[in-house]
Amino acid sequence: MSLFRLDASIRVEGSASREIADIVEAGWREGDPAAPVVRRHLGTEPVPATAWAAAVAGSATPAAERTAEQAEAVALAATLTDELVDAEALLFAVPLYNFGVSQHFKTWVDLVITDPRMGPGAPPPLAGRPAVLVTVRGGNYSAGTPREGWDHATSWMRRILEDVWQLDLRVVEREFTLVGVNPALDSFADVAAELKQAAEREAAGHAPHLRSRGSLAA
Repeated sequence: MSLFRLDASIRVEGSASREIADIVEAGWREGDPAAPVVRRHLGTEPVPATAWAAAVAGSATPAAERTAEQAEAVALAATLTDELVDAEALLFAVPLYNFGVSQHFKTWVDLVITDPRMGPGAPPPLAGRPAVLVTVRGGNYSAGTPREGWDHATSWMRRILEDVWQLDLRVVEREFTLVGVNPALDSFADVAAELKQAAEREAAGHAPHLRSRGSLAA
């Protein structure tokens, strides 16, 4: 099998989303330690913010008439889509930033959708493929907390991955990742430790899901 892994944290060292995704990947590797992994780290190598508009304009322009910027953006969208379509399983690690979707992840999604294979009306080429989304939040946004409903990212990511692209998706969520970093949250240390352990167990439990299909979905 082959795995596509996307990380969107702006951090590499100390990244909570990366740590949880590493557990999923390690469990997936138990089936075939030598299996190939294609990695894209949007936090350290972001997609250009201008690429989406250029790809939209380029896709509406005959290839011979595209500007250099448009041609480059269309080619980048095709490369990003190839990475997805060629993978048999997919892993996404995307933290919550400022109550919303990581700008790097949103830009990447927007550009992918400009590719004709991923656009509206096209049969989803990823339909049915196993995927795991790891998302982490610095505070606690779960039901009953003061900031319930402030997470405006997770539901959007699920809509794209689960409904638009029709991936067979599992989601791992971890709260309170800023405990130990933000002194105002020090009183939640015990709760944060329990939530971390629960997320790690869930991540390990989802790893076999990524091995659930040994061949590309039709």
